[in-house]
Amino acid sequence: MTAYVIVGATPINPEKQKAYAADVPATLKMYGGALVAVGPVEQLHGEFDYLSQVILKFASKEDAKTWYNSPEYQALIPNRDEGMNAQFQLIEYV
Repeated sequence: MTAYVIVGATPINPEKQKAYAADVPATLKMYGGALVAVGPVEQLHGEFDYLSQVILKFASKEDAKTWYNSPEYQALIPNRDEGMNAQFQLIEYV
């Protein structure tokens, strides 16, 4: 079943965030992931502490976890964590 990684993010170091964002697409391609949407959040209801949202699509939860835990993606985490405050969630379309 199709799975999505939903990311809420707020930049804290634009240079590190830019480096991270430039490197992520190659890792997605390696593991069958695709960028569905990215952009600023327009709040409709409730509270959300992040300025932007990213939605990634994978064929399955297993594929998403394989991407996230891959050595290629894990190597990007220092730039991610220095570049932005973020929260990652994994959901599956059922």
